[in-house]
Amino acid sequence: MALFLIGLIIFLASHSCRIFAESWRNQMIDRIGEVKWKGLYTIVSLIGFVIMVIGYGQARQSTVVLWQPNIALIYIALVLNLVAFIFLAGSSPSNNAIRLKLKHPMILGVKVWALAHLLSNGTLVNLILFGAFLIWAVLDFRSARKRPVHLPEQAQVSTKATVITIAAGVILWVVFIFGLHQYLIGVSPLAQLS
Repeated sequence: MALFLIGLIIFLASHSCRIFAESWRNQMIDRIGEVKWKGLYTIVSLIGFVIMVIGYGQARQSTVVLWQPNIALIYIALVLNLVAFIFLAGSSPSNNAIRLKLKHPMILGVKVWALAHLLSNGTLVNLILFGAFLIWAVLDFRSARKRPVHLPEQAQVSTKATVITIAAGVILWVVFIFGLHQYLIGVSPLAQLS
């Protein structure tokens, strides 16, 4: 569990500079340049992510079961994950209705994803993982709403871009639910339904 917690802290801390240390982040960018900052940020994030994934895999083997989710929560989680994938796809292109209306759909997608996984997973390690991501997403969304949103001037909703965005989210969800989740995580989201 310790390795998992270390990785989780590194990963979320690296993604929290704009929440808790915006002025320090800006000073660092001014001092070392944006390209070097993004490189450093990426390296630290990847290190945290790898440690978190390895630690999660280890912690999952001997975690404490806190509750057993009922079948209704599993179905709700599947639908919420569909919404999360559509929000994720909505972060680009910038002229789709989801991006223009919500401004920060990727962060909202993380919120919905974390909530869905909290509903459908009743173990301590999952409570820590998805609870931490949900708290982070709430704080990041609040912080992001205070910052200017960089969208093209006078951006107008493109119906084509919106349809493509929604279709991409649905396709990603189908691919993930019906195979990629099992391949990457080792657990099928549909296994709890049988």
